Amino acid sequence: MAEVAEQLNPAEEASRRALAEVYGCLERRESFLVEAGAGAGKTYTLVKALHFLMERYQHILPQRHQKIACITFTNVAKDEIDARTDRSPLIYCNTIHAFCWSLISGFQRQLRERLPDLQHWPDRIAEVGDLGERAVEYELGHRSINDRRVSIHHDDVLILTIALMDNAKFRRILTDKYPIILIDEYQDTNAGWIDSIKNHFLGQEGSPQFGFFGDHWQKIYGDGCGKIEHPSLTVVGKQANFRSVLTVVECLNRMRPELPQFVVDPNEQGSVRIFHTNTWAGPRQAGGHWGGDLPTEAADRALQTVLDRLAEEGWDRSVETTKILMLTHRVLAGKQGYPSIPAVFAFNESFTSKEHPHIAYFADALEPACEAYLSKKYGEMFRALGSNVPAIRAQTDKKKWSEAMDKLVELRAGGMVGDVVDHLLAERRPRVPDAVERRERELREFDPEAGDDMPRALKELSDLRAVPYQEIVALCRYLSGHSPFETKHGVKGAEFENVLVVVGRGWNRYNFNEMLELAGQGAQIPANKEAAFERNRNLFYVTCSRPKRRLAVLFTQELSAAAIQTVGDWFGGDIVEPLNF
Repeated sequence: MAEVAEQLNPAEEASRRALAEVYGCLERRESFLVEAGAGAGKTYTLVKALHFLMERYQHILPQRHQKIACITFTNVAKDEIDARTDRSPLIYCNTIHAFCWSLISGFQRQLRERLPDLQHWPDRIAEVGDLGERAVEYELGHRSINDRRVSIHHDDVLILTIALMDNAKFRRILTDKYPIILIDEYQDTNAGWIDSIKNHFLGQEGSPQFGFFGDHWQKIYGDGCGKIEHPSLTVVGKQANFRSVLTVVECLNRMRPELPQFVVDPNEQGSVRIFHTNTWAGPRQAGGHWGGDLPTEAADRALQTVLDRLAEEGWDRSVETTKILMLTHRVLAGKQGYPSIPAVFAFNESFTSKEHPHIAYFADALEPACEAYLSKKYGEMFRALGSNVPAIRAQTDKKKWSEAMDKLVELRAGGMVGDVVDHLLAERRPRVPDAVERRERELREFDPEAGDDMPRALKELSDLRAVPYQEIVALCRYLSGHSPFETKHGVKGAEFENVLVVVGRGWNRYNFNEMLELAGQGAQIPANKEAAFERNRNLFYVTCSRPKRRLAVLFTQELSAAAIQTVGDWFGGDIVEPLNF
């Protein structure tokens, strides 16, 4: 009976092998990189490594006043790891910005010396003459200078940390505090910061031991480092998939043969369906980043045809069970309640990836705060706003906050974006980020009578201000995943029973037909195409690896013969079907 109890399924056996390799690296004090494909259970391996280290160094680290550093990409990941390690005092777990600030905050003189060299600071410093002995702080996350303090931005923290890496004393202090540093989601970690680790620590005598956990095929954020290569790193491939059934994983393995995955139950089957729209005889969209895609009405009809087909085949299309991942956007905007917003921006990434500062603020802070306020969850409201909140010291402060939020809720329901922003700028409860305030100021100061053309950024802001704010509410609901549809970046780390991926144009940085053509060339991808290829391939891989049981892909973009060949190689030529709609 004991022998039966110890028998592992294929995914568990692959996971065990990878974990044994990680333990070996930790024992030998070798720096290592865990490459864990989609569904491999990366966080499980990271947490097991932390428990191994906690047991191994439970007496040594406190005696030396040292800790194990665990750097995460998000606060959500930080909270999860904290919970799964019982908030051990042996571990300092935090986001990269918080970790870096904990290191550089004691180097006040050096920070003041380097700030004038950073973008955005020379003019601010010139207004006060020089920084003098002002304290440099990182609390509000926006740039400001008063008589006693200098407040720096999130981006400044990383740039200053990278600069201080050149300082031998700084590197010695880091090593003395954190002899072991584990980095979660390494591929999305700032490229400059990773480069400084490679240059100053990896392979150097007396440096901390580093462990990188992630997957360079899932790098989909702009400033991330992607793949890390260094001769001193031991690479551990975790060949497990605890998420998807064999039918889906076989496709992922053909897509990525260098990291084959094993499933939990080889006998559990699902389905994969691929549809293309090359049969469309009418005109397609032309020019720019829409070239080759179906017209909006035809794309909408193609999507509905596929949804009806899948329903006939037994798909449960409820929001809880099925997710539609849209790698195209104009079809989606009207369905989701923000039809005006795509026309505002030259590039969809401005709102779909929250690259525009106003959209980022609305989606990440203001809307979560408003929802919390309406639910009378005031603590949650202030957490959503972060530290960018004026202090509440008296009952009058509470009254002012209440009045400001009530008016905000009113404008949110019936006003335009400009009405909401003007209210925020006037009341400063809550305060808008520097980037938002600066762009609003630039728009106010622009003189159309001077004869100059309005810059695109200001024209976009002017048009955005005229959009009903309820469209922002709808957009934020979509971006947060409260919809049967989903944004491209929002699904990273998520999983669903059934997934339909709709692949088209409309993204400035994405052309999936070209990616599929290049994939068929193997190692013959031109150097000037590599970055774009990896960006497209990674997003396609991330979306196709979300389902547990059923995957369907609909291409609204016209595919070349070479692209269809790649699709057939990855998914099986017999399931690639022209859609009649």
